Amino acid sequence: MPPTDTSLQWIRPARQARTQQTLERLLDASELLLQDKGFDDIHVSEIALRANTSVASFYRRFKDKNALLYSLHERFTLAAMATADDALDPNRWADSSIREILESFLPFLIEVLQSQSELQRAVYRIALSDESIRELSNRLRHDVLSGVSRLLLARRSEIRHPEPESAVPFALVQAAALLTEWYLTGMKDTSILHLTDRQIANQIVQSCCSYLVTCNAETQEA
Repeated sequence: MPPTDTSLQWIRPARQARTQQTLERLLDASELLLQDKGFDDIHVSEIALRANTSVASFYRRFKDKNALLYSLHERFTLAAMATADDALDPNRWADSSIREILESFLPFLIEVLQSQSELQRAVYRIALSDESIRELSNRLRHDVLSGVSRLLLARRSEIRHPEPESAVPFALVQAAALLTEWYLTGMKDTSILHLTDRQIANQIVQSCCSYLVTCNAETQEA
């Protein structure tokens, strides 16, 4: 039976108060520029021009470009958490199987990664040395993976692995690691694998379902 509602969509929280409009314009301008070039290649003067403000106005709000990146990531995280709350609502998937959940959610997740690829690559790189950004990224990752895990564990009758409590998180962490490697580290551009986004999603779904749903209990125990 198909999912109750698979029309997943990105949810952006309400705009800030009027006094924050210049800040919002700077963030919007940065996001638009990130559609065409990497974060390191964007200049403050470009951002200010696109936001219809001045360089001085930029520096009144941000100490440097890293501070801008943190604000962009914070706004993305708030939107991602709101989106996850909606997308992972158990009522949405009331009549769906594990495979159906994964077949809807993974392509949507990849679409989000693709649309925010330059921002997420910049965040990934700086998170290696910036604790505040790393904590924000880890909190988002934990919330999303926990939400998906709860959905899958609610369908224990489908799971053939002898230890569902550990198997489900393992499968999801493995999938998340692959997506990170493929979309954020540049592996997609240098890999010997030549797969479309849809094929990547299908392969991850197949891998998770083989491990969880059709796994051989005797093999796992061995």
